[in-house]
This record gives sequence, structure tokens and C-alpha cells, in this order.
Amino acid sequence: MSDPIQLDINAILKQLPHRYPFLLVDRVLECHKGESIRAIKNVTYNEPFFPGHFPYRPVMPGVIIIEALAQAAGILAFVTAGVVPDAETRFYFVGIDKARFRKPVEPGDQLVLTAKLERTMRGIWKFSAVALVDDAEVASAELMVAPETGKYTGVS
Repeated sequence: MSDPIQLDINAILKQLPHRYPFLLVDRVLECHKGESIRAIKNVTYNEPFFPGHFPYRPVMPGVIIIEALAQAAGILAFVTAGVVPDAETRFYFVGIDKARFRKPVEPGDQLVLTAKLERTMRGIWKFSAVALVDDAEVASAELMVAPETGKYTGVS
């Protein structure tokens, strides 16, 4: 097993093509190539979705939590494949199964995003993912991503 890597926001910007307002990973606490990732998303009242979801009780939309988990899984996929996203190389979120939402996420919460690489098959990478706030599970799902080019079909 290799030593885990950590990524600050500058390194994340090199690993994900997402930008404001849709970059949802603030820091990678640990990433084990080919295995797992643990990252954080600091949830603030300034998020662009809170004014409409909901004006009198701001709650982070579940689909945004799932997208944050998919971005963490995407970082793990790029690190595992040993590639950096560019105009020809991207991983796309292609599937979700067994999504569950257990507790609302509100401004001031810190989401801990975890993803574990379960397998790769025919170019599809499957992850089990869990989002936590204060060590309590708030959401979980099985996620699938696939490379745009089809070049990176297995774990290196």
C-alpha cells in the first residue's frame, strides 16, 4: 500500500475540471491510489443554492451532496489512473444506485466525503460513497464514473 496523498485547493483545481459555483471539494484529507479517498466540503450560507432551497430553512440539496461525492470519486479515479484532466481526458458521472439521504445538511456543516473504489469493468469505475457530518452519515450511494476517452479502463 502506498502512502496516502493530501490535496489542497490548488491541487484539487488541477485534478478536477469543475469551477465555481460547481467545485464541491475543498480539501482532500487522504487519498489512497486505487483504494479510497476522504475529502471535505465546507458548507456555508453563501452557497448559490441556499436562497432558493429553502428561504426560511436553508438545506443543501441532496443532488448537490451526491455531486460532491462524485467529485471526490473523480479525484480518486484521476489519481488512480495517473492522469490529469484536460480537453481530451475527463471522467463523467454515469450512474448512481442505492442513494439514501438520512439527515439535512445546513450552513456551518462540514461534509466529510468518502469514496471507496469497488471495481472497474468495461471502462466503468464503481465506487461506494458516504457523506458524513460530525461522524453521522447524511447520505450514501453507489456511484459510477467513466472516462471520456475510454483509455483508462483499469487500475494502474
